[in-house]
Amino acid sequence: MLLACAAPFVLGTAAWYFGWGTGSPGNYGELIAPRPLAGAPFEELRGKWVLVSFDAAACDAYCERKLYFMRQLRTAQGKEQGRVERLWLLTDGGTPRPELVAAIEGTHLSRVKPDGFPGRPADHIYLVDPLGNLMLRFPRDPDPSKMLKDLQRLLKYSRVG
Repeated sequence: MLLACAAPFVLGTAAWYFGWGTGSPGNYGELIAPRPLAGAPFEELRGKWVLVSFDAAACDAYCERKLYFMRQLRTAQGKEQGRVERLWLLTDGGTPRPELVAAIEGTHLSRVKPDGFPGRPADHIYLVDPLGNLMLRFPRDPDPSKMLKDLQRLLKYSRVG
């Protein structure tokens, strides 16, 4: 009986000592301490999960790839895609090419300074929760399948948005 009672303590100590951890975290994107976002584009999209990209209107190949990933992530949600919106925040006064705007139909466009967004905003795709809080950012060259898993998990467990 003593062995059965002591086993959890012994195994727990051994796991800590030998570094037997649970592995990597369950999310792919980098969690950010939630910070509320205010302003026109975020207030209008409150109640939805929002994928956000910052770029100049003269969108280069990397910018187009981010916009494509955002479109595909939303489409891949199937019946849940109505809970997800896309927002391209233009960082300059230019106008995007009409063929690009047509290719990303449904993406909201706005002009906002990237204040409050960590890192170099043009390098990442961010996720804003339905309450208007910035909460997650994906790495510079993201793996779309891992992004999809993160978003599916959030939509599955979230009752908001």
